[in-house]
This record gives sequence, C-alpha cells and structure tokens, in this order.
Amino acid sequence: MAEHAESSDTEVTDKQSRTKRGAEVDWRRVKDQTVGLVAGIVRWVGLIFAIILVLHVIFTIGSANPDNGIVSWIRGWADTLSIGFKDLFEPSDEKLRVLVNYGIAALFWLIVPGIAARLIRRLGGAA
Repeated sequence: MAEHAESSDTEVTDKQSRTKRGAEVDWRRVKDQTVGLVAGIVRWVGLIFAIILVLHVIFTIGSANPDNGIVSWIRGWADTLSIGFKDLFEPSDEKLRVLVNYGIAALFWLIVPGIAARLIRRLGGAA
C-alpha cells in the first residue's frame, strides 16, 4: 500500500513539473514545421541552382573574361547543374547554344523543385 501511495505522489509531481516547464509537445505542429522546412529548402536549392545557370548565360552572352575566378567558378557549377541539357540543342552560334541549353536547365531547376516541394508537403501532411 505504501508503495502505491509513493508512486501516485511521484506521478502527480511529474505531471505538475511537466506543466510548469511546458514540456508538452504538439508533435503534429513539429512535423508540419519540419515538412515545411524541408520543402522550403528544396525550393531554395532549386532557385540557387537556377540563378547559377542564369549567371552563366549572362556571362557567356556578355563575353565575360573566362579567366576570371567568379566566371570560371560559375561555369564549373553550371556545367554540373545543366544535367543532360548541356548539349540538347547544337546551333552553330556558341552564345545561342548556351542561352537555349542552359536556359532550359534553369527552367528545369525552377519547376521541378517546386513540384517536389508540393509532393513533400502533401506526403508529409503539411498544409
């Protein structure tokens, strides 16, 4: 009997301390925030990739110095991010080729992450 009384006193004390510390967690809210955060990160990454590709197009059309560190860094990343679009079309003019192929890749990086973010939100149950 004494053991039962001690355990119920402990339970009451634990409940009071949880209430005082605010330890009750709304897990649905945490899940929704996490899903929203992941979806937001996916969209931002896609936007950054598209910006890199657009910068490469601007640098190429504007005849930027290819030996410049920024231009070469952007070109290296753009070549990687262009996936299979780098040689999709092959017009004779180099600037037109970069504009079309890297422009399509930039559109890809704007559209696909947006769709992926929506899927993440739907599958994750976030609004």
